[in-house]
Amino acid sequence: MSEDEAVLVIVDGANVVGSVPDGWWRDRHGAAVRLRDRLVPYAAAGLPGLAGPVEIVLVVEGAARGVDSVTGVRVASAPGSGDDLIAELAAAVGPDRECVVVTADRGLRQRVEAYGARCVGPRTVRPLPDRER
Repeated sequence: MSEDEAVLVIVDGANVVGSVPDGWWRDRHGAAVRLRDRLVPYAAAGLPGLAGPVEIVLVVEGAARGVDSVTGVRVASAPGSGDDLIAELAAAVGPDRECVVVTADRGLRQRVEAYGARCVGPRTVRPLPDRER
């Protein structure tokens, strides 16, 4: 399966990081790096109810900008609003490709669903148990 055929999973980095009060606000860049690394296994394994492989794009903004991409997770630094970049990415997906956005942001969900994207919550990308890696 080519990357253009794989389901595109767009992760709202600020929303997912912010969903767990673990002190992320003290180091937003570090929190984004930890999330990026936590997403890597999902590229091959897929998400619950969505078989892999999938293409993952982690969208970061603000102090989290500048996080490097790694194999399995492309990081996109939003020049402004992360929500705007996520909506742009979802809008650019063709009608023959599935797009899933990971966010709990209701306003963003409405925006991307208008482009045909499906949304799932931040708990969807909780760490995989060791036996699933």
